[in-house]
Amino acid sequence: MANIFLESIKEEVRKNYIAVFERSWPGWLAGIFLAILALLIFMWHGPWGITGGYRNWGDWILYGLGLHGEKPQLPWLSGMSMSNIGLFVGAMASALMGRQFKVRMAPPYEYLKGIAGGAFMGFGAALAAGCNIGGFYNAIGMFSMGGYAMMIGLGVGAYLGLRFLIWEISNIPQQAARPPKAQDLKKKPLINWGRVSPFIGGAVLIMVIATFYIFSAKGHTQIGGLLFFGALIGITMHRSRMCFVRAFREPFMTGDAEMIRVIAMSLMIYGLGSAVIKWNYLQPDVMGVYHPFWFGSLTGGVIFGFGMLLAGGCGTGSLWRAGEGHTKLMVTLISFAVFNSTGYKIVHNTGLSEILGSGKFMPAVFGWEFALPLYVLIMLAWVFWAIWNEKTEKFVIF
Repeated sequence: MANIFLESIKEEVRKNYIAVFERSWPGWLAGIFLAILALLIFMWHGPWGITGGYRNWGDWILYGLGLHGEKPQLPWLSGMSMSNIGLFVGAMASALMGRQFKVRMAPPYEYLKGIAGGAFMGFGAALAAGCNIGGFYNAIGMFSMGGYAMMIGLGVGAYLGLRFLIWEISNIPQQAARPPKAQDLKKKPLINWGRVSPFIGGAVLIMVIATFYIFSAKGHTQIGGLLFFGALIGITMHRSRMCFVRAFREPFMTGDAEMIRVIAMSLMIYGLGSAVIKWNYLQPDVMGVYHPFWFGSLTGGVIFGFGMLLAGGCGTGSLWRAGEGHTKLMVTLISFAVFNSTGYKIVHNTGLSEILGSGKFMPAVFGWEFALPLYVLIMLAWVFWAIWNEKTEKFVIF
């Protein structure tokens, strides 16, 4: 009887492990999880952001090169840096537990595109005061009107980026990644990686939880929590292959509307939750409303959108893809960080920020009674446009 009981538990654990860590999650589930996690971060600390973490890393790189005057904040004491680290580590743990982690090399030309894409994204995020998360997803969820300007800019930038990629296919010889040598294929691996990697992934997750508790014991509970929430986002994005690039690229490439449905649904959940929090003054109503409407958000979105097509990943996508072993995206992360740090200084030390625009709070313009239904209508209009385009392919250029 005891053996039957233990075997049934073992089988149930095995089935649930496969469902969580080996099978792909549906996009709609990832969209719901992302909205919930973003709201938890909002209540825990403040609006979720990505670019500030990149900028902190870039500041340290420039400081190490003697190009940054003041010593930057330590990365493990920066909230956005820690949530970014959590996202990277969470995706890595997910890839390890799903037996999908692999160091993936790319041709030299792809690394150049990764550097260029990171540079465009870094500078675009400096102009828009955020990337696809801070300047678009979170901005819209916080009822910052700059988010809609960046949304349009991302679409234009993705269109231009896809045009460049089409031109590239016809005019630049394509390189394939160098295949492994024959003798390497014949070598017997020292360890059975498929058997070992889930245990390593589990150990990584345990380390994330332990780090959270250590930070809490040291009086840095908020920062430790951001690492933990970031890891959950990394797992969610990796298991579902959630990709903001797809939402802006596919309408022009294949017409597929799936990712627009996912992100629009996620934004509706996030926005409604944010409205409850802000309207009831659980958090300041203008918190997270600093995006330069409209010029900075629009132009920054165009530049960022073009860059993410070159790189093959956005602010979040670059993190979770690097976490599963893509070396091109690792290069993109460094480029993004350095150019965002540089771009931030240019924007704020030259007076450029004064002409880019300022934050506009949607309910301050329309009132909550009109802003909330308008918010939902804009998201629905985006989805209906995507579905119409999916059926008619009116905007497909590939």
